[in-house]
Amino acid sequence: MPGSGGPRGARPAAVEARGWGWRHGGRRAAAVDGLDLRIEPGERVLLLGPSGAGKSTVLHGLAGLLDPQDADVRGQLLIDGIPASRARGRAGLLQQDPEAQIVLSRVGDDVAFGPENLAVPREAIWPRVRTALDAVGLTLPLDHPTGELSGGQQQRLGLAGLLAMAPGLLLLDEPTANLDPAGVLQVRDAVAAALDATGATLVVVEHRVAVWAPVVDRVVVLAPVVDGTTSGVTHDGPIETVLATHGAELAAAGIWVPGHEPVVPARSDVAGETLLTARDLAVSRLARTSRRRDRSAGRHRGRVEVAAAGIDVTLAAGRALSVTGPNGAGKSTLALTLAGLLPSVAGTVAATPSLAGTAGPDPYRWRPGQLIARIGTVFQEPEHQFVTGSVREELAFGPRHAADARAVPGGPAALDARVDELLDRLRLTHLAAANPFTLSGGEKRRLSVATVLAAGPRVVVLDEPTFGQDALTWRHLVDLLSGLLDEGRAVVAVTHDAAFSAALAGDRLDLPGRADSPAGVGASEPAPVEAR
Repeated sequence: MPGSGGPRGARPAAVEARGWGWRHGGRRAAAVDGLDLRIEPGERVLLLGPSGAGKSTVLHGLAGLLDPQDADVRGQLLIDGIPASRARGRAGLLQQDPEAQIVLSRVGDDVAFGPENLAVPREAIWPRVRTALDAVGLTLPLDHPTGELSGGQQQRLGLAGLLAMAPGLLLLDEPTANLDPAGVLQVRDAVAAALDATGATLVVVEHRVAVWAPVVDRVVVLAPVVDGTTSGVTHDGPIETVLATHGAELAAAGIWVPGHEPVVPARSDVAGETLLTARDLAVSRLARTSRRRDRSAGRHRGRVEVAAAGIDVTLAAGRALSVTGPNGAGKSTLALTLAGLLPSVAGTVAATPSLAGTAGPDPYRWRPGQLIARIGTVFQEPEHQFVTGSVREELAFGPRHAADARAVPGGPAALDARVDELLDRLRLTHLAAANPFTLSGGEKRRLSVATVLAAGPRVVVLDEPTFGQDALTWRHLVDLLSGLLDEGRAVVAVTHDAAFSAALAGDRLDLPGRADSPAGVGASEPAPVEAR
């Protein structure tokens, strides 16, 4: 990636933390406390630690995105000897939720936004934009709407925007978490190529060590703040040395160390009664908008772009279904349609009487309370389902609004016991009073799963449920979902995590790729169809 064309170019940045600590307003425990760290210009650092160790907080602090007005701040966090809050523009951050940093409606304009704000000469901007998009494998027209990107495509777009700015410090927070296997390697290699060309400093947070081990030269491990103890660096050094010497110790703390992955017992799902079927199904994220416009206009809107079509699915009690495929194949759209949150474009989705009861066969037509008690959905972006001011209230919200008394038999006492159980199993007890939006990425993901399970639906639909999880919580999540299957519930998981799919067993639906997917398996342009 060319570093010329802007006042900051690609001069690598130095990073230093001197006793730095950060506590969110309203939280008793600090996210980070007593951090001492020095990263030399041009170093490539993999920042590790259990979920909740403050890794994302460190990255946000370096990017100058933390507001000190509602926090307790200690020590100093510096870039090139300047407080990070005053060094904006030296660092580029890819956040865990890539949708949160999309600012413009077209792909090309969004990538150009950063260079324009850094006063890069006009003639240098668009070559940077095209080079960055090619590097991350997002081969879409520059005028493609950003609102129509899948989660993985949004992740590529965010990274392209950073590469186009050629920052001196590249901060990546779980940059490959929602990508298909081919995309993981492509994005990692794109980052490595950009670093080779610019010499920029890298700090990357990623739970899966094996992905980034070949392109980093140093690993730093953080410990979480527990019961008021000071956190900080527990291990620091060349990645080969740290993993060889402390691999078992790090794995025991929940870090994904190659050769020390969690072992789960083999299971075989036994299919019970059918709960939901889809036949010759076609799905589109635009279907709901189309139908609303159709009703207001009194006629069919006409043609919508289909994300995936010709799908036949049977969801049975006690059986898991893993939905796989490259980014942009329509996996999340299919999940939302099966969950009753999007209408089908063609074909049918029908619940059997065993699941539907008196609600009728079409989940899309169920009232919210009916849906909560029958089909629970964990979105790809956890923040999209948070509606209260505390973790405990969040877990109680769904059951209290379910229009089916079977959701939480036993009344308030049973609900409190269920909430306590989920807090304990997903390692959230110490955060019961915290605001959900102040949690770490991994903690938000665990809470989003728990909010759905609290209402006890017979069908659970999860979109990338293992995103941002350390190895310990991954194992707890597998155990929890396996328990749901043993109870006779159906689980649908959109996932790129092959180990997770294998642990749940069951069936697999592999959606073919589209023309913009780097995997290219069965790639073809989606055909528009008549909206019903």
